[in-house]
Amino acid sequence: MDSGSVRLQADGRRPSKAGRYIVVTLLFAIADVSAQAPARGPATPAAPVAAAAAKPDANLLQLMRGILYPASNVIFAAQEDLSKQPKPADEATSPNPLTSTYGGWTAVENAGLAIAEASRLVALQGRVCSNGKPAPVQRADWIKFTAGLRKAGLDAYAAAKKKDKDAIVDVAGTVSDACQACHDVYREKKGGEKDRCLP
Repeated sequence: MDSGSVRLQADGRRPSKAGRYIVVTLLFAIADVSAQAPARGPATPAAPVAAAAAKPDANLLQLMRGILYPASNVIFAAQEDLSKQPKPADEATSPNPLTSTYGGWTAVENAGLAIAEASRLVALQGRVCSNGKPAPVQRADWIKFTAGLRKAGLDAYAAAKKKDKDAIVDVAGTVSDACQACHDVYREKKGGEKDRCLP
């Protein structure tokens, strides 16, 4: 950069030699930082990751067996005296939720919440039945059944928080009824598994 290319100061005078040196040094420093900055291309879209996360991993039968069936059994077991559950050798490794580290009434609370949350999973777009047919998640009766399941789970959670065995007896019936309402329409089919999820 020659002296003629340096801008004039506000009063029309050229900057001093030292001033020109500072300006040139700053320009080189800025150019050097820019050169070292990583090149930024277009942002990688997160859509494929989000789409993969949104796609259900389990079919409906696996979801039932993995979450809803064991959680319901915890609630059904809570109709009896929880202190009579056999003690495990080590609570930390107990496969029984009622006798694990988070056992007793805490396990019953967790089971109620698991049922409530699983009602959302049952309604996910893209969920399929064990026979490969899509779960009818947009049908009005399916939506009604999943809402009933969620309410049953939340009722079980509320009863467990109070450690109210009488309320658990009532809510166990509610959980059973919520499951049966959907099973009567979509699971118990004359044609067996091949016809499940069909209205």
